[in-house]
Amino acid sequence: MDKKRSKKYGWFIGIDVSRNELDFAVMKAKVLLFHREIPNSLESIKDFIKELKMQQGFTVSKAIFCLESTGFYSNHLLQVLHRFKANIVIENAVKIKNSPGNMRGKNDKIDAVRIAAYVSLHHENLRFWFPRRPVINQLAELTTLRLRLRSMYGSLTTPVKEQQTFVRKKVAKDNLQLCSRSIEAVKLDLLDVDKAILRVINEDEQLCYLRDLIVSVDYVGAVTATEMLICTNEFRDIKDPKKFACYAGVAPFPKESGKAKVKSKVSHLANKKMKSLLHLCALQAMRHSPELKTYFLRKVEQEGKPKMAVLNALRYKLILRIFACVNQNRKFEKIYVNSHVKKLKEIESESSAFGKEEKETITDVL
Repeated sequence: MDKKRSKKYGWFIGIDVSRNELDFAVMKAKVLLFHREIPNSLESIKDFIKELKMQQGFTVSKAIFCLESTGFYSNHLLQVLHRFKANIVIENAVKIKNSPGNMRGKNDKIDAVRIAAYVSLHHENLRFWFPRRPVINQLAELTTLRLRLRSMYGSLTTPVKEQQTFVRKKVAKDNLQLCSRSIEAVKLDLLDVDKAILRVINEDEQLCYLRDLIVSVDYVGAVTATEMLICTNEFRDIKDPKKFACYAGVAPFPKESGKAKVKSKVSHLANKKMKSLLHLCALQAMRHSPELKTYFLRKVEQEGKPKMAVLNALRYKLILRIFACVNQNRKFEKIYVNSHVKKLKEIESESSAFGKEEKETITDVL
């Protein structure tokens, strides 16, 4: 959520986050005042904020705290800063890394200074961080756990299946038997996590409603819907389908220089998890939807388009349908009729019925 930028900010604090330490680089305007390293704990962060308040001319409302997105390692920091009502920016690490140009050397202190310089230069165009609802954070943790368990399940089952045609049957059978209890345990844990995710969504009215809108789109399942709710923060942070397509690595970008032209490609800077889920949905749509299957075959066979480019177009079609349902607050309709067209049809049917009744009345009088 954006805050109004009517006031001026004079203090810029860059923070490099690691598991055990936090490195603070404090800048006033464009001048670096000092660097401080503290433990990554609640009490240490509180003490440092109190020390900052003692600096001449410093107020929390006129300062911007910037850090890179580092997952749960920044939870203590965000908790304290939010309690102090601080202005917080969480920026992509690649974006900060590419901003200074050529860089030489790297350590935690240098990183903190670079983050502070970045926010000092770009603060007018940055979006302030706003905390998500606790239920969204809970969903994010559960889906991360689910991904770990699926990865573990694949690492156990795939080698056992692959080796069956290359080793003796007895050896393959023994290997499968030796890890069968682990495989079964992971499967049970996966079922429990799926039930927990379902329970969290069903107990929250807003999440349940949005989930139902998303899965109303054909070939979009509950796992994809859950990931979209987390990525978009219940469609509060991302409301535009084009922006989401860029975020998910679906939007192609041109690459031209003078007369040299390269075929437009999607960027590798994307949420790969979201992209893979959309890809699976697009594959199902291409195989089972008569409309989208016809579209795919026409583009590939008649127009000669690459298959992956057409699949990418199918991903974007699904994104457009999902966002249309959410933004228009309605479930997906295979044969969609515009609301104005519906009203016209209702008026026409009413007028025709009225004319029929009038004609029957005149006939009776005669």
